[in-house]
Amino acid sequence: MKAKAGVAVMAALLVLYIALVGWRAVLLLGTGDPVGVGMGVALIVLPAIAVWGLGRELWFGWRAEQLGRRLEADEDLPAEAVGVRPSGRVLREDADALFPRFRAEVEAAPEDWRAWYRLGLAYDASGDRRRAREAVRTAIRLEAGSRS
Repeated sequence: MKAKAGVAVMAALLVLYIALVGWRAVLLLGTGDPVGVGMGVALIVLPAIAVWGLGRELWFGWRAEQLGRRLEADEDLPAEAVGVRPSGRVLREDADALFPRFRAEVEAAPEDWRAWYRLGLAYDASGDRRRAREAVRTAIRLEAGSRS
């Protein structure tokens, strides 16, 4: 729940920032000065990119959570216990020891979104956030393709 609250706060702050930058862009466009108009156009483009990025990240988080809930409901999440530090972070050594199994599952069934999602969890526990996101994105894409 803390993560959702953090996302909500950060999204609200980004929306506020976008609104303030957008207002500044309108003011600069109204000056009629070529430099001001150029800066105003740039300030319209940048918030548009920020809105796109925010939307994409929120969609990713929502879809990843949906898939996680489906796996949990199907009791298909990894059941292996891994050690955690007092801070709550997973012991990387434990996660690294489980990683080969999840990679083998994906190699055995490359079209199974469940295997890709579990691989994403293993990457995340091992501290490789970039590959974790890639694996979960693949799971999202495969699951969406299996519904159509």
